Amino acid sequence: MIKLFNRNKVNINSISIPNFGWNEDKNNRNIKQWINPEQTMALSVTFFDLKPDLPTISDIEKLRTFYRNQIIAYNGGLVEVNKLNLKGYHSIRTIFKFPQEPTGMTYLASLTIPLEKYSYVVKIQAPEIGTTGMRDNIIAMKLLNEGKISIGDNGYEDWFNDPYDSEINEGIQMNKSEEKQFDSEFPNHPLSQARELLNKIELGIEFGNELEKVNKFEK
Repeated sequence: MIKLFNRNKVNINSISIPNFGWNEDKNNRNIKQWINPEQTMALSVTFFDLKPDLPTISDIEKLRTFYRNQIIAYNGGLVEVNKLNLKGYHSIRTIFKFPQEPTGMTYLASLTIPLEKYSYVVKIQAPEIGTTGMRDNIIAMKLLNEGKISIGDNGYEDWFNDPYDSEINEGIQMNKSEEKQFDSEFPNHPLSQARELLNKIELGIEFGNELEKVNKFEK
């Protein structure tokens, strides 16, 4: 945990998070970044000295549509978009997925903390490395045997879905193996690790006293 709060001005040091003893890779006025010892994951805090471009912090469905449209435009997909109260600060927890070449997914898990004139984003970048698709294949076989999915002309049916709207079929959709309930079976999978790290950061994050004088993002 690094605490270098400037008591007079809101800046990158106005929040602190657990860095898990990872190696510092960047440290400037806009971003701090750490890389894990295995060099397989990155953790960062970014400070944006401008008004957030979010359409709302109160309407979760509008937020999900906003993020979904952005991610689909980059050939990605939603895994999670939720609101939370982070020690008195309204925040947004997101997990996105993007396809890698030639195989596998990269997961981006974030906590966005918007204020009236500033915002912070805590981000974990967790790519699949080495053998990919093992979690998908094992869970698919399990659900197939249980009759919870089936095989159709185009592959598995009832396997891919938007996590919040079953009518949407654009972008790289979430599959059933990516549901949180399966994380305990695959603790070393990057998605499982990203979720666990987000949970720990939510518990360990700290806010500088100077932020108490800053207006919240109220849309």
